Amino acid sequence: MSAWLPSAPCTPRACVETPAAVPARLVPRAVLRLTGVALLLLAGIALLPLGGRIPAGLVRRWCRWIVRAAGVRVRVTGATAVPTGGLLLVANHISWLDIPLLAAVRPARMVAKTEVRRWPVAGPLAARGGVLFIDRDRLRALPDTVARITHALREGTAVAAFPEGSTWCGRAQGTFRRAVFQAALDARVPVQPVRIAYRLAAGPGRDAGATTAAAFVGDDTLLASLWRVATTRGLIAEVEVRAPIPPGGHPDRRSLARSAQPPEAAPAWTHTVLVA
Repeated sequence: MSAWLPSAPCTPRACVETPAAVPARLVPRAVLRLTGVALLLLAGIALLPLGGRIPAGLVRRWCRWIVRAAGVRVRVTGATAVPTGGLLLVANHISWLDIPLLAAVRPARMVAKTEVRRWPVAGPLAARGGVLFIDRDRLRALPDTVARITHALREGTAVAAFPEGSTWCGRAQGTFRRAVFQAALDARVPVQPVRIAYRLAAGPGRDAGATTAAAFVGDDTLLASLWRVATTRGLIAEVEVRAPIPPGGHPDRRSLARSAQPPEAAPAWTHTVLVA
């Protein structure tokens, strides 16, 4: 394991709450949800040639629509204003849902592993959308990756990254890796920390509480994760936009990464098996 290729101990079998067999009467709803997600992604691909001519507000709404289409409600709290211009947007990483949730805070060029290029539908969308791909197997490629991120930030672009380097189930979280924060220091731009969590809504026969149903970890497949999200009842994505960290306040990337790291949550975990 390298500093650029961290691994999380989370696995689907050990960490993820798996829904019970979905009743046949609820299957059409789940299929409809996934169809809605696919159609929104395809619409995004079709509109990509318009590039920066698409209003940022429309992009944010489109990202929320993707999450809502999957049957997930969104709650955004915290800072009401996000800096304009060059900005490093960072968040903890639990699910594929984190990507549209982070873009809903502010549209940005994503930093993603090269494997994302091979994902169906989402891969072409990412490539055409200006994603900054990183080769996590080659540590020697790290300086060039940091230089490309720095260049984008200096041009006034927002860049979004998940500095944990791997997805975690949400019960525990990883440490923010320092490399991407060097780009913010070099470009002298603010850092916008965001904390993402997933909960279940209270309802008949169940209590509200944090859940791992949205987690996309270990050897989990994207299709399995999509189906689990679409069939989980009362799933809520909570997005906490923390205060931005202005440039010049931290002497090195270690200090900056530590300041941006979200506090470890201590939720009342529930293992209730739910279906939509």
